[in-house]
Amino acid sequence: MAKKLMKGAEAIGEAAIRAGCRLFFGYPITPQNEIPEYLSHRLPQVGGTFVQAESEVAASNMLYGAAGTGERVFTSSSSPGISLMQEAISYMAGSQLPVVIVNIMRAGPGLGGILPAQGDYLQSTKGGGHGDYRLLVLAPNSVQEAADLVIEAFDLADYYRNPVLVVGDGLIGQMMEPVEFKDDYAPVRPLPPKTWASTGHTGGEKPRSIINSLFLDPEVLEKHNQALQAKYAEMEKNEIRYEGYGLDGDYDVLIVAYGTVARVCQTAMEELEADGVRVAMIRPISLYPYPSQAVREAAEKASGVLVVELSAGQMIEDVRLALEGRRPIHFHGRTGGMLATPEEIVDKVRRIVEGRGGKS
Repeated sequence: MAKKLMKGAEAIGEAAIRAGCRLFFGYPITPQNEIPEYLSHRLPQVGGTFVQAESEVAASNMLYGAAGTGERVFTSSSSPGISLMQEAISYMAGSQLPVVIVNIMRAGPGLGGILPAQGDYLQSTKGGGHGDYRLLVLAPNSVQEAADLVIEAFDLADYYRNPVLVVGDGLIGQMMEPVEFKDDYAPVRPLPPKTWASTGHTGGEKPRSIINSLFLDPEVLEKHNQALQAKYAEMEKNEIRYEGYGLDGDYDVLIVAYGTVARVCQTAMEELEADGVRVAMIRPISLYPYPSQAVREAAEKASGVLVVELSAGQMIEDVRLALEGRRPIHFHGRTGGMLATPEEIVDKVRRIVEGRGGKS
């Protein structure tokens, strides 16, 4: 299929359809409104169903019921809306239901503003709801990668029987770029049959399927939690994703950034390298599981590490854990919907090289 110029939100909606999703439940909130808008007219064209629920709370519980039947289900929202879904997300994780959720992040806290931000990192990666659960969290940096990762997210959700969260700042949803959808789509993992799905009991050999996260016997609940933790350990072993820039050569400063901010950093790197300043970058694509070992190994060649985020400093906590004090860590962040610029990053790197950077 030829490339087509699409807004990020529209590409995300089309990707869900290409992945076989036919059910969407959601509620409008800026800056992701174009996702449900697109699906509201596109899903009926492929025999699907679009439901605008009365709230994010209602939508997330509709996801629970629909996912329990084994169908591929999807929702999207922006930061405050994702907060309202946290209880149901915990239920879905506890019930081992495959669901794909997209969060096009806006500035906060509270209602904040509709401009791009990355202030939901801790909520996304550390579990915004209750209990010991994890979500696979993927962070694209382009419209093409957003479409690709949404398609993969449905496979990963089915493979692990777990919710998968795809996060992007507001730029991902609103900017337009060429996108190509492959005609020869194949699952990213061999997918097991959904024998667990609740599709009606007619007797015979198939046992009754009960979708549940309530275990009143503490020993049974502990075994359930241990099984979940074993699944998360498998994710940490198999699903680490990142992209490296300039890691093969020598460099003085390692930048760590994700999402569209990494693209700003790439522009800064080009200017720095033209002036003879040696710099490299790691872009985490999976925020959970985090590429800690890759960050740690890349930092060994640098004299300092610079973390760049559209937040007051959230991913920096995972960088600190990865480095365990081996290298000084510096930080540059913007909040409120303000974007980091290449000029700011260039200046920060120069200060680090000159010994004036200051630590986080």
